[in-house]
Amino acid sequence: MHRRAAGLRGCRSSSESEIRVYAIVRSGGRQHKVAVGDIVEVDKISTAKVGDTVELSTLLVVDGEAVTSDPWVLAGIKVQAEVVDHHKGQKIDILRYKNKTGYRRRQGHRQQYTAIKVTEIPAAAK
Repeated sequence: MHRRAAGLRGCRSSSESEIRVYAIVRSGGRQHKVAVGDIVEVDKISTAKVGDTVELSTLLVVDGEAVTSDPWVLAGIKVQAEVVDHHKGQKIDILRYKNKTGYRRRQGHRQQYTAIKVTEIPAAAK
C-alpha cells in the first residue's frame, strides 16, 4: 500500500510534535538517555537507600531545538532522580575449557543494579 493510499497514516499527531526534554547522564561509568518519568537501571549506588534522591552528572541536555553541550553550563545542571529499587540482574554463566588437558572451570555472575526514576531535568541557563 502506498503512503498516499494509507490516508492519515503518515501524518503526525499532536503528541508526537510535543517538545520532549531529555538528557544524557553518566552513572557508574556508563551513559544513559533519560527523560522525566523514566525508570532507568544503573549500576548499584551503594550509598543510596530506597526513596532517597540522587543527583546524576549531565553530559548533554536537549530541550526541543536547543541542545546544550557546553561543559561550563552543564557543570551546574544535575539531573534529580529517586531510588526505586535495588536488585540483581540476570545470571551470566562463565565457562572455561581447554581441550585434552582436563581443565574446566565454571563461574557465575549476577550484576547488582539500582532502579532510579528521573524526577527533574533542570533547564540550562541561557
